[in-house]
Amino acid sequence: MSVENIPQDDIAVVKRCKESFDRIRQELSKVIVGQERVIEQVLIAIFSRGHALLEGVPGLAKTLLVSSLAEATHLTFKRIQFTPDLMPSDVTGTEIIQEDLQTGQREYKFLPGPIFANMILADEINRTPPKTQAAMLESMQERQVSAGGKVHKLPDPFFVLATQNPLEQEGTYPLPEAQLDRFLLYIKVDYPSGPEEWEIARRVTTGQMGTIEPIMTGEDIIAMQNLVTRVPVSDQVLGYAWAIVRASRPGTKESAEFIDRWVAWGAGPRGVLTLVTCAKARAILHGRYHATIGDVQAILKPALRHRIAGNYAAQANNTTSDRLIEMLMEAVPADRKYEKPAAVA
Repeated sequence: MSVENIPQDDIAVVKRCKESFDRIRQELSKVIVGQERVIEQVLIAIFSRGHALLEGVPGLAKTLLVSSLAEATHLTFKRIQFTPDLMPSDVTGTEIIQEDLQTGQREYKFLPGPIFANMILADEINRTPPKTQAAMLESMQERQVSAGGKVHKLPDPFFVLATQNPLEQEGTYPLPEAQLDRFLLYIKVDYPSGPEEWEIARRVTTGQMGTIEPIMTGEDIIAMQNLVTRVPVSDQVLGYAWAIVRASRPGTKESAEFIDRWVAWGAGPRGVLTLVTCAKARAILHGRYHATIGDVQAILKPALRHRIAGNYAAQANNTTSDRLIEMLMEAVPADRKYEKPAAVA
């Protein structure tokens, strides 16, 4: 699509999105050293109207990243520290009996929990039992809370940025697959490089941490979320994302031989939706007006690593989901001509 065919309002929003992206990275760099890839992927999830799960060992600034991002926006922010004794009502809220001082009548009143905020930091979400983890499913998918026969809408924008420790560590519970699928992106946070760790030590031990200035408002984020839905995607880009997801499912005619051997189940339709939506969000973050196959490839791992499950053979062979995604990229050519499949009679 040529720039001449794009509405001027959309051009202005794309330009503002690119500027906001650059400014947010600049502000976060005052307290976060490195992690540019993680910051980009978190913002892609936000602009795609989705949630993100960040995994890494303790001490990699996952919590600091999310709280710093909250400071860079004019949004309500709540942190929920997930612990083994946390109850579902501690997250969503509860009903209490309240007496009317004038009439003396008693009635139930809903007391909102910390989930009622624009940005939720679900810290160490896999340290609480599945019952409490499941309490967030309705909030994350329907953006509402049901209590006492009534539905309470959550504010807009609303997104959950959760952190978790690797499952190999003590005191962790695996997230249910249904809840994992509600996270748009599953982001791995790695150790910093040598120079980055040196700079972290220098800043923290000398008290040279900066102050973050607010950059965006909730209205800005909603405008960018709405713009993402209008970003054009060619059949070639859509077809590539579609082919990757179709090839990830064992036992189908599109699946590769290694998929049938090492995968228990592949990505569902949410996989295609995630790849296309996040590719569009990444495009506008970088100031472009349409998504490309390169945008899809850049987001493949965080979009699919929690939607492709290796079987026992893969685990025995130490073949991770990330490795399976790399093999999918090799098996599905990006330069093949993709067209809409014919309808089945």
